[in-house]
This record gives sequence, C-alpha cells and structure tokens, in this order.
Amino acid sequence: MILYSGPMSMFGAKAQIALGEKGIAADVVLVPFGLRRRYDPKHPEVLRVNPKAQVPVLIDGDVEVSDSTQIFEYLETAFPDPPLWPKSVVARTAARQLEHASDEVYFPKIVRLMQTDLSASDRKSAIGAVDAYRDGLERRLADQPFLGGDFSYADIAFFMADLFGIVLGAECRDDTPRLNGWRRAVASRPAVRDVVQPMARYMTERGMLCPSFIDLSPAAGCDGDPEPAVEDGAHPAHVARRPAEQAGASNRKDMP
Repeated sequence: MILYSGPMSMFGAKAQIALGEKGIAADVVLVPFGLRRRYDPKHPEVLRVNPKAQVPVLIDGDVEVSDSTQIFEYLETAFPDPPLWPKSVVARTAARQLEHASDEVYFPKIVRLMQTDLSASDRKSAIGAVDAYRDGLERRLADQPFLGGDFSYADIAFFMADLFGIVLGAECRDDTPRLNGWRRAVASRPAVRDVVQPMARYMTERGMLCPSFIDLSPAAGCDGDPEPAVEDGAHPAHVARRPAEQAGASNRKDMP
C-alpha cells in the first residue's frame, strides 16, 4: 500500500493518521513541495490517479482512490478493525456529517485566513466565524470525550482543519475548556503524534506558530532526526519508514 501525501497537506495528514489508527503498514510518499512553487511539478502518480491532481492518493493493489474522505471509507470497508466510525446508525451518520462539515464548512473559514490582503476588520470577522463554529463543538463535547462519542474519523478531520486555523492565527480560547481538552487528547494519540510532529517541526522551522498542545520532543518509535534542508523552502520527496514488504493486503478484508 502506498499513500501519496505532502508535508503541508491537511487532507493527506487525515489519511495518514487513519492508517496509523488502524495499524496499517504503508509506504507514505511525501511529494515535493516548495513555499513558492507549492506542489509544482505534480507527482506523476498523483496526476494519473486523481483528475484534480491533488494529494492524498492511496494505492492498494488494484485499488486506487483519491480524496481523504473516500480513503476513510475504503479503509473502513477493507480494514474494519478497529472501527473508526461509531457502531449505531444514528451516531455513525452524525459522525459522517461532522467529518464532511470539517472539510466543507469549517475549513473554508480557515482558507479565508490564508489571504494575505485581509483588512484588520475582515480578519477579525473571519476569526469570529471560526470561533462560532468551535462554540458548537464545545457544546457537543459537554457529555462525551470525542466528537462522535468514541474517537472517529470526525475527530481526525476537525483536528487537522483546526490545527491549520490555529497556525493561521485563530488561537485557542480559554472559554472553550472542553475543546482545549479534546485537542490535547487527540494530539497525544500515537497515530496523530507521528504525523503531526514532523508537520509542526516543518512549520516552526519556517517561523510559523506551533500550538502548545503539540509535543515537539522525540516520541517513542519516532525518528527525531531533522528533515534535510533544501532550496526554495522545499520538502524533498520522502518515503516513510515502514517498508513495502510489510504493507499490502495481508490484513485486508476481501471487498464485496
């Protein structure tokens, strides 16, 4: 199994965290990225599989799938244990809606903060929209530890979108203690930490904000060596530590 992602890809990180949570061994290829050139030139396998020419792209034998949510669905069908959707139909539907909203409702509010020409008033308005969405999740966490009850893809999706929001200036607030505790709980999960730590280091090396709930100290089982420096702020193509011979369909259920 191969996952094509990028060093600053929120959606690729979602897919990579899901692989880790399910204990699925895969080669994770981080395609070249530069602060000025972005993802140009595009990786040929990404271009071949995804008409939108975007990461993530997952290849598992004859299966080729793009889009982080579709990758979630494939992983949940082919590798059902441990489950990352709630068991009940009602809870599962709610969690799917939350995962979708993180990408399609919340993240566009974060994208607005990426605009370099925002006026002070527009920026304040954009952060206000982010905070209003967060307030709804603060209320949702009143009687459950995670967004869907148990930890699920909904938590992965919102955590990654929210991380980018914090980095872009929509800071954590003291008056959302449940959401702050949820952030710490999700960040401490090994599968999340293994993906987010290198991304956070990449950000801090380039002068970006690293939230306090991200532990940058080397974790057990993680390679603490820094990424090699390259020109143009680029990140070299990289293959994850798990070897290809450990990947594949050995723990994959037959697809219907």
